[in-house]
Amino acid sequence: MDNNKRLYRSSTNYMLCGVCGGIAEYFNIDPTLVRIAWVVLSVFNVGWGIVAYILAAIIIPK
Repeated sequence: MDNNKRLYRSSTNYMLCGVCGGIAEYFNIDPTLVRIAWVVLSVFNVGWGIVAYILAAIIIPK
């Protein structure tokens, strides 16, 4: 078990700021699945996913 697991913005799996790539690396899943889920949630939550992405890009370290 990896106790030093940390959430960070990815520097290899990024499209805009690396937030989805970092989340995918943290949970060890495909970044495309995270991006698709983020877009779907953004559409159904009337844009709150976009706000959450911007906040995550500011808060999560690189």
